[in-house]
Amino acid sequence: MLTLAVAITSGCSRGQQNGHGTAGKNIQIKGSDTIVNLVQAWAEEFTKRNPVVNIGVTGGGSGTGFAALLNGTCDIGMSSRLIDPKEIVKAKANGIQPVEYKVGLDGLAVVVHPDNPVHNLTLDNLRDIFMARKKNWKDFGGENRKIVILSRESNSGTHVFFKEHVLKRGNTKSPEEFSPEALLMPSSQAIADEVQQNPHAIGYVGMGYICQALKAVAVAVEPGKPFIEPNVETVMDGSYPISRPLFLYTNGEPTDYIKIFVDYALSESGQKMVKDTDFVPIGGIGDEKNKRLCY
Repeated sequence: MLTLAVAITSGCSRGQQNGHGTAGKNIQIKGSDTIVNLVQAWAEEFTKRNPVVNIGVTGGGSGTGFAALLNGTCDIGMSSRLIDPKEIVKAKANGIQPVEYKVGLDGLAVVVHPDNPVHNLTLDNLRDIFMARKKNWKDFGGENRKIVILSRESNSGTHVFFKEHVLKRGNTKSPEEFSPEALLMPSSQAIADEVQQNPHAIGYVGMGYICQALKAVAVAVEPGKPFIEPNVETVMDGSYPISRPLFLYTNGEPTDYIKIFVDYALSESGQKMVKDTDFVPIGGIGDEKNKRLCY
């Protein structure tokens, strides 16, 4: 049996180069840190069922995954955001035909230390915090302490999603940006680790990173609206305001073991693993509605 090569970080404390007719038994998967643990779990189970396959899984952010897919150095890109129109243009120039598969849903959790007395924040509160318009926890019912802002780096799909849906409130042309005071962290795990040891820090991670050493605050769309916690039920029914889909991307319609792997991710067994890793399964398992051509 060939070995499974997985270069990733654990949870909260926890052959060929394209998809067109490849017959090789090596699959390279790169991209989103948000779902790297989920894809690792898929890869481990997949190689038990297909022991001739060698799968390498590495994180680095959604932007890293798209860059690798577009320059032909991976077979599957993992992403927690949609492919950007500029990336589609570059793909076309490189002869790459991205095909998108929605493989799960996620609630982007805003996390603080369990000792932090702040439990609820509105979207406007979050804008004020992450843009450093308000810098002290006492402004939100906490202690008289300076807020330590943690953010993912700009190549992260999680960074992009949070900026577009929380800071810019859906207006991509809006000028809002993270404060220069924000500490840019290389992974979701790095944010989780820092919040665990810093009672004054705040950050955002995929729902799969929530654990007892972190507290996810409840979020309201606006004052007077209910505060909603991120969990499977609230993401599935759309009530949690910072929810998003999760994706795999291939170059063209996948074939051979790449197709078998994608099919497994979309199967009942693969979607059970989505739930087991604290994400939300998609509806219509294996349905064509979960696939989109991006070329």
